This record gives sequence, structure tokens and C-alpha cells, in this order.
Amino acid sequence: MSALVAACVAVVYGVSLLLLLRGSLWSLLLGLALLSHGAHLLTFAAGGLVLGAPPLVRDGALAPPVGGADPLPQALVLTAIVIAFAVLAFALVLARCAGEVGETDDLEAYGGER
Repeated sequence: MSALVAACVAVVYGVSLLLLLRGSLWSLLLGLALLSHGAHLLTFAAGGLVLGAPPLVRDGALAPPVGGADPLPQALVLTAIVIAFAVLAFALVLARCAGEVGETDDLEAYGGER
């Protein structure tokens, strides 16, 4: 199962890098969103994948059962999802303003002279 998750992370990173390099403002934003999703998957995979053992502490116990999932990567991913959503919302507003001012979504038009 780890190989499947690693392959999914590689595909998501590859597609996001392809979109980031396309030259369109909207594909740049989509690539940014996919890049953050790939980072979330990578964090989950690095924390270890455990099926059927949630990190819950039973009544009277002091710690989760041995062999249970690690709660730290789950908390980090949850925080990263909120941050990525805020960054993407900000980038969408910037893209909309840039599209209204420049009337194009081509990134080369915003590059200036070389």
C-alpha cells in the first residue's frame, strides 16, 4: 500500500509541476492547489499508514493502543489544509484582479521587458 501512495504522490507532483510550467495564470493556480495536495499526501505517507487503528485513547488509558496511527501527521495535515486553502483563496483573488487589469491570463504578458 505504501508503494501505491508513493505512486499517487509522484503523479500528483508531476501533474502539478506540469501545470505550474504551462504559462497560464489559471493553470498556475490549479498547479498550486495540486502541489499542496501532494504535500498533504506525502505527510500522511511519511507518518505511516495504519488501517483500522485510529489514534483514540480509550477510557482509563493514558495513551493510544500500541500499533495505532500517529496523530501528529494527521494534525499537521489538517493545519496544512487550512493554510493551503487560505493561500489558494488569496491567490485566486490576486489572479482575478490581475485578469481584470491585464485582460489576459498569459503569464508572459506580466513579465515585462527582457
